Amino acid sequence: MSTTTDRGPAQDSSSYRAVLGAPHVARLLGGTPIGRLPTGMAPIAILLLARAEHGPLALGGLRRPVRPGLRARAAAARSPGRPPRPDPGPRRRHGHGEHGVPAAAVPAKPAASRGPATNTRPWVLLSSESALRWRPASGSSTGHNVTAQPSRTWRPAEFTEAMHWAGPLRVPGLRVLFAALIGTGVALGAVNVSALSAAERHHAGWLAGVMPAALSVGSMLGGLAYGRHAWPGAPSRHLVAASIGFAAGWLPLLPDPAPAVAVLGAVLPGTFLAPLLTAAFLTVDRLAPEGESTEAFAWLIACIGVGQAAGTALASLADPAGPLLVAAVPLAGAVFALWLLRRFNDLLSS
Repeated sequence: MSTTTDRGPAQDSSSYRAVLGAPHVARLLGGTPIGRLPTGMAPIAILLLARAEHGPLALGGLRRPVRPGLRARAAAARSPGRPPRPDPGPRRRHGHGEHGVPAAAVPAKPAASRGPATNTRPWVLLSSESALRWRPASGSSTGHNVTAQPSRTWRPAEFTEAMHWAGPLRVPGLRVLFAALIGTGVALGAVNVSALSAAERHHAGWLAGVMPAALSVGSMLGGLAYGRHAWPGAPSRHLVAASIGFAAGWLPLLPDPAPAVAVLGAVLPGTFLAPLLTAAFLTVDRLAPEGESTEAFAWLIACIGVGQAAGTALASLADPAGPLLVAAVPLAGAVFALWLLRRFNDLLSS
């Protein structure tokens, strides 16, 4: 299914009101933040539990890399010669002209970004043990999405062609993008450690949850603003612009500001997070070989997860050296992503 490329019809069909008014969309978007509760809860729960047992932050930070590593292996678990994994449907090329980004491309990302913002609140009220027990119950609500009519009736298309052993990783542009998103993930993973460390230094326990939530609130606001307009240029250019803002947004957190300033400072990089990830998804949609977009999107998610695990571990190890080094970890990850996206931007446009 594709949208028209002239601005009139695409503008009408891509507005937030039109998207939310489509059948089943509100239910699916509403279930997304609920289903993401365990994702945002686990990192903070592990760190808080390590602290509650009088252990160092490095103990909690080094326990996180297991699940993203398994996820990456699952995304890569394919045998040569097997048919490509089926796409969920025909490729969707978004409207608003050749390089415009419609509102329809964005609503899911702000909805997903509300998950961490919501799930950090229990840490202000619950002990780490209670929060860990509550986490599986919150994840069970994913069935709200699974039981929706589109999920129940969808059937994958059949493919019989042999596929390349490397799958979508054989595309140079996708390799660059996935590597850059590891850097983005490093920044996201480090912010949990930075928030908990700052909460202990300033004797403000609420900061451990509110600071990551502020990042998610900024992401929601940035995503909504990004989706309201058809921005000129290709998604690859949007990647660079959003990466510049994302990297610059971490600078105010370097001098270890007061808790209230730290919360406001966390909003800044979050403002560019949803536009960055939305442009990344659109770039994957353009570059992924026909019949392999599902696997390409799986690699995108896996690389962000691996980066988050690495960021949590690195920031935890940096904690004994002081707040400046901890705050430098997310900045370094964002700068690494920016460098890759600018240096090899031509590969993302091909």
